[in-house]
Amino acid sequence: MAIKTGLLGGSFDPVHRAHIALADTAMRALRLAGVELIPAAQPWQRKPLAASPEHRLAMLELAVDGHPGLRVNPIEIQRGGPTYTMDTLRNLPSGTGYCWILGADQLHNFCSWRDWREIAERVELAVAQRPGAPLEPPLALRQHLDRLNRRLATLPFEPVAISSTLIRQRIARGESTDGLLDVAVAHYIEQNGLYRAPAA
Repeated sequence: MAIKTGLLGGSFDPVHRAHIALADTAMRALRLAGVELIPAAQPWQRKPLAASPEHRLAMLELAVDGHPGLRVNPIEIQRGGPTYTMDTLRNLPSGTGYCWILGADQLHNFCSWRDWREIAERVELAVAQRPGAPLEPPLALRQHLDRLNRRLATLPFEPVAISSTLIRQRIARGESTDGLLDVAVAHYIEQNGLYRAPAA
Protein backbone atom coordinates (compact mmCIF):
# COMPACT_ATOMS: atom_id res chain seq x y z
CA MET A 1 0.00 0.00 0.00
CA ALA A 2 1.35 3.43 -0.96
CA ILE A 3 2.02 5.90 1.83
CA LYS A 4 -1.19 7.80 2.53
CA THR A 5 -2.57 10.29 5.00
CA GLY A 6 -5.34 9.06 7.27
CA LEU A 7 -8.43 11.20 7.83
CA LEU A 8 -10.55 10.77 10.95
CA GLY A 9 -13.64 12.95 11.02
CA GLY A 10 -16.11 13.40 13.84
CA SER A 11 -17.85 15.82 16.15
CA PHE A 12 -15.24 15.22 18.91
CA ASP A 13 -17.69 16.56 21.47
CA PRO A 14 -15.48 15.88 23.39
CA VAL A 15 -12.50 14.02 21.95
CA HIS A 16 -11.75 10.95 24.09
CA ARG A 17 -9.09 8.28 24.48
CA ALA A 18 -10.71 5.88 21.98
CA HIS A 19 -10.51 8.53 19.23
CA ILE A 20 -6.77 8.94 19.76
CA ALA A 21 -6.20 5.20 20.11
CA LEU A 22 -8.02 4.64 16.81
CA ALA A 23 -5.89 7.25 15.02
CA ASP A 24 -2.68 5.74 16.44
CA THR A 25 -3.79 2.21 15.49
CA ALA A 26 -4.66 3.24 11.94
CA MET A 27 -1.33 4.99 11.47
CA ARG A 28 0.60 1.90 12.53
CA ALA A 29 -1.56 -0.77 10.90
CA LEU A 30 -1.86 0.99 7.52
CA ARG A 31 1.64 2.50 7.64
CA LEU A 32 0.24 5.97 7.11
CA ALA A 33 2.36 9.10 6.89
CA GLY A 34 0.10 10.63 9.54
CA VAL A 35 -3.51 11.03 10.58
CA GLU A 36 -5.49 14.27 10.45
CA LEU A 37 -8.38 14.59 12.90
CA ILE A 38 -11.10 16.70 11.29
CA PRO A 39 -13.75 18.14 13.64
CA ALA A 40 -17.13 18.74 12.03
CA ALA A 41 -18.60 22.21 11.94
CA GLN A 42 -22.26 21.17 11.95
CA PRO A 43 -22.87 17.45 11.29
CA TRP A 44 -25.97 17.31 9.07
CA GLN A 45 -27.18 13.96 10.47
CA ARG A 46 -26.95 14.99 14.13
CA LYS A 47 -28.42 17.36 16.68
CA PRO A 48 -26.52 20.62 17.41
CA LEU A 49 -23.27 19.98 19.25
CA ALA A 50 -22.82 20.76 22.94
CA ALA A 51 -19.43 22.52 22.77
CA SER A 52 -18.45 25.36 20.44
CA PRO A 53 -16.10 24.77 17.51
CA GLU A 54 -13.41 26.76 19.34
CA HIS A 55 -13.63 24.53 22.42
CA ARG A 56 -13.64 21.33 20.37
CA LEU A 57 -10.57 22.48 18.41
CA ALA A 58 -8.74 23.39 21.62
CA MET A 59 -9.50 19.98 23.17
CA LEU A 60 -8.28 18.18 20.04
CA GLU A 61 -5.00 20.09 20.07
CA LEU A 62 -4.48 19.04 23.69
CA ALA A 63 -5.37 15.41 22.90
CA VAL A 64 -2.93 15.01 19.97
CA ASP A 65 -0.05 16.63 21.83
CA GLY A 66 2.61 13.98 22.39
CA HIS A 67 1.27 11.72 19.60
CA PRO A 68 3.72 12.01 16.68
CA GLY A 69 1.99 11.89 13.32
CA LEU A 70 -1.39 13.09 14.60
CA ARG A 71 -2.57 16.57 13.83
CA VAL A 72 -5.78 18.58 13.83
CA ASN A 73 -7.18 19.84 10.52
CA PRO A 74 -9.78 22.62 11.08
CA ILE A 75 -10.92 22.67 7.41
CA GLU A 76 -14.60 21.92 8.17
CA ILE A 77 -14.88 24.42 11.01
CA GLN A 78 -13.21 27.10 8.89
CA ARG A 79 -15.69 26.38 6.09
CA GLY A 80 -18.66 26.47 8.48
CA GLY A 81 -22.20 25.31 7.83
CA PRO A 82 -23.38 21.70 7.42
CA THR A 83 -20.51 19.22 7.22
CA TYR A 84 -20.35 16.98 4.15
CA THR A 85 -17.37 14.65 3.73
CA MET A 86 -17.26 15.07 -0.04
CA ASP A 87 -16.89 18.86 0.28
CA THR A 88 -13.95 18.29 2.61
CA LEU A 89 -12.25 15.84 0.25
CA ARG A 90 -12.62 18.26 -2.66
CA ASN A 91 -10.86 20.95 -0.62
CA LEU A 92 -7.90 18.87 0.56
CA PRO A 93 -4.55 19.23 -1.26
CA SER A 94 -4.38 17.10 -4.40
CA GLY A 95 -1.49 14.76 -5.13
CA THR A 96 -1.83 13.03 -1.75
CA GLY A 97 -3.37 9.60 -1.23
CA TYR A 98 -5.97 9.57 1.54
CA CYS A 99 -7.54 6.91 3.73
CA TRP A 100 -10.83 7.68 5.47
CA ILE A 101 -11.01 6.02 8.90
CA LEU A 102 -14.44 5.19 10.24
CA GLY A 103 -16.13 3.12 12.90
CA ALA A 104 -18.39 0.19 12.08
CA ASP A 105 -21.41 2.29 13.11
CA GLN A 106 -20.52 4.86 10.42
CA LEU A 107 -19.90 2.08 7.92
CA HIS A 108 -23.46 0.87 8.48
CA ASN A 109 -24.79 4.34 7.50
CA PHE A 110 -22.19 5.05 4.79
CA CYS A 111 -24.61 4.80 1.86
CA SER A 112 -26.73 7.58 3.39
CA TRP A 113 -23.82 10.03 3.07
CA ARG A 114 -24.02 12.63 0.34
CA ASP A 115 -21.99 11.55 -2.75
CA TRP A 116 -20.93 8.33 -1.02
CA ARG A 117 -19.95 6.66 -4.30
CA GLU A 118 -17.54 9.48 -5.13
CA ILE A 119 -16.13 9.35 -1.60
CA ALA A 120 -15.35 5.64 -2.08
CA GLU A 121 -13.66 6.49 -5.39
CA ARG A 122 -11.49 9.25 -3.94
CA VAL A 123 -10.23 7.57 -0.77
CA GLU A 124 -9.42 4.18 0.65
CA LEU A 125 -11.78 3.17 3.44
CA ALA A 126 -10.59 1.65 6.72
CA VAL A 127 -13.06 0.50 9.35
CA ALA A 128 -12.69 -0.24 13.06
CA GLN A 129 -15.04 -2.35 15.14
CA ARG A 130 -17.52 -0.54 17.41
CA PRO A 131 -19.55 -2.29 20.13
CA GLY A 132 -22.83 -3.57 18.69
CA ALA A 133 -22.10 -2.67 15.05
CA PRO A 134 -21.26 -5.29 12.39
CA LEU A 135 -18.11 -4.93 10.29
CA GLU A 136 -19.97 -6.07 7.17
CA PRO A 137 -20.35 -3.18 4.69
CA PRO A 138 -23.79 -2.42 3.22
CA LEU A 139 -24.46 -4.40 0.04
CA ALA A 140 -24.44 -1.29 -2.19
CA LEU A 141 -21.03 -0.24 -0.86
CA ARG A 142 -19.60 -3.73 -1.21
CA GLN A 143 -20.76 -3.91 -4.85
CA HIS A 144 -19.36 -0.44 -5.56
CA LEU A 145 -15.97 -1.35 -4.07
CA ASP A 146 -15.95 -4.54 -6.17
CA ARG A 147 -16.49 -2.47 -9.32
CA LEU A 148 -13.63 -0.18 -8.28
CA ASN A 149 -11.43 -3.20 -7.47
CA ARG A 150 -11.02 -1.73 -4.00
CA ARG A 151 -11.01 -3.46 -0.67
CA LEU A 152 -12.27 -2.31 2.69
CA ALA A 153 -9.35 -2.30 5.13
CA THR A 154 -10.13 -3.64 8.61
CA LEU A 155 -8.24 -2.16 11.55
CA PRO A 156 -7.04 -4.40 14.40
CA PHE A 157 -8.83 -2.25 16.96
CA GLU A 158 -10.39 -3.78 20.06
CA PRO A 159 -13.92 -2.39 20.52
CA VAL A 160 -13.96 0.25 23.26
CA ALA A 161 -17.17 1.12 25.08
CA ILE A 162 -16.42 4.84 25.26
CA SER A 163 -18.56 7.48 23.62
CA SER A 164 -18.73 11.25 23.75
CA THR A 165 -22.41 10.92 24.70
CA LEU A 166 -21.51 8.82 27.76
CA ILE A 167 -18.84 11.34 28.78
CA ARG A 168 -21.23 14.31 28.46
CA GLN A 169 -23.82 12.45 30.54
CA ARG A 170 -21.29 11.64 33.26
CA ILE A 171 -20.08 15.24 33.45
CA ALA A 172 -23.66 16.54 33.59
CA ARG A 173 -24.34 14.18 36.53
CA GLY A 174 -21.11 15.17 38.26
CA GLU A 175 -19.63 11.67 37.85
CA SER A 176 -16.01 10.73 37.22
CA THR A 177 -14.58 10.45 33.71
CA ASP A 178 -11.30 8.92 34.88
CA GLY A 179 -9.70 6.83 32.15
CA LEU A 180 -12.01 8.15 29.43
CA LEU A 181 -10.32 11.46 28.64
CA ASP A 182 -6.79 12.72 28.24
CA VAL A 183 -5.88 14.44 31.51
CA ALA A 184 -5.31 17.79 29.77
CA VAL A 185 -8.72 17.52 28.03
CA ALA A 186 -10.46 16.68 31.32
CA HIS A 187 -8.78 19.71 32.93
CA TYR A 188 -9.86 21.94 30.01
CA ILE A 189 -13.47 20.77 30.32
CA GLU A 190 -13.47 21.50 34.05
CA GLN A 191 -11.78 24.88 33.62
CA ASN A 192 -14.31 26.00 31.02
CA GLY A 193 -17.39 24.50 32.65
CA LEU A 194 -18.27 22.40 29.59
CA TYR A 195 -21.08 19.83 29.54
CA ARG A 196 -22.39 20.70 32.98
CA ALA A 197 -26.12 20.32 33.60
CA PRO A 198 -28.01 23.63 33.35
CA ALA A 199 -28.57 25.27 36.72
CA ALA A 200 -32.04 24.55 38.12
